[in-house]
Amino acid sequence: MNIPNPDRKFPIPDYNKLCFLKNIIKNPNIIVGDYTYYDDFEEVSNFEKNVKYHFNFIGDKLIIGKFCMIASDATFIMNGGNHLTKATSAYPFAIFGGAWQDAMEGKTYPTKGDTIIGNDVWIGYDATIMPGVSIGDGAIVASKSIVTKDVEPYSIVGGNPARLIKKRFSEDTILRLLQIKWWDWNIEKITKNVEKLTSHPEVLL
Repeated sequence: MNIPNPDRKFPIPDYNKLCFLKNIIKNPNIIVGDYTYYDDFEEVSNFEKNVKYHFNFIGDKLIIGKFCMIASDATFIMNGGNHLTKATSAYPFAIFGGAWQDAMEGKTYPTKGDTIIGNDVWIGYDATIMPGVSIGDGAIVASKSIVTKDVEPYSIVGGNPARLIKKRFSEDTILRLLQIKWWDWNIEKITKNVEKLTSHPEVLL
């Protein structure tokens, strides 16, 4: 049985625009599950370039589950881009040092925590995910959307800011899919069920 190897950088022969993402990540604060792929029009190394304001001293993580599909130019804005919003000025005086170096003494820049992408999530072309957002399993983010708040599992969202377009399935079906967690099955079981996984959930459940 010739099952695709999740540890292979480029899983499609003679095509280097799509990679299994975990195999190209260098930043330890970006965690990616097996079989999640990134497809880039130019060069797959652009993925980490599109994770913006991700500074080690902040420590926030981008966590992406298994079997996700991430299109070219998807961008993740991390907490290093945050400024003060409840102060008189949002200007980051302290980063310039000198006489301004103590401007943030006793203060911290706002943070919204880790950004978490579930399993089997499709993020469309040129979508932007803002800091601290959680996107549930099975969700779809439309192209060019800007996601500013959490997305429920098996929801389709789009727009700026992204809003719910519709749920992919009934609430009962969604609950059952979340219970079986097919992405956690061993790969032999997944392979045995790929025809069901590419059919309506009623075939699988």
